[in-house]
Amino acid sequence: MVEQINQMLASKAQGNPFGATVKFVANEGVFYVDGTNGSVSNEDKEAQCTIFVSSEDLQAMLSGELNPTTAFMSGKMRIEGDMSVAMKLQSIF
Repeated sequence: MVEQINQMLASKAQGNPFGATVKFVANEGVFYVDGTNGSVSNEDKEAQCTIFVSSEDLQAMLSGELNPTTAFMSGKMRIEGDMSVAMKLQSIF
């Protein structure tokens, strides 16, 4: 599942630069997205925004099966850091 999420994030981030860094912390690992150049890694680096979500829910959001706003409002996702960066992520979801 980690490789699938990496591929999904990379394909979405490369086509939609959002100019910030975000880290997804999931049960299967860390997914770091640099929205200035579209790169994705599994490094646990400092990011402007950190999103805590299960791997399953992250994959569902990336595939369009789960609305990110719904995930946040229902407690499936928790956000720390710059909330404006989280709002920019709508371009990749």
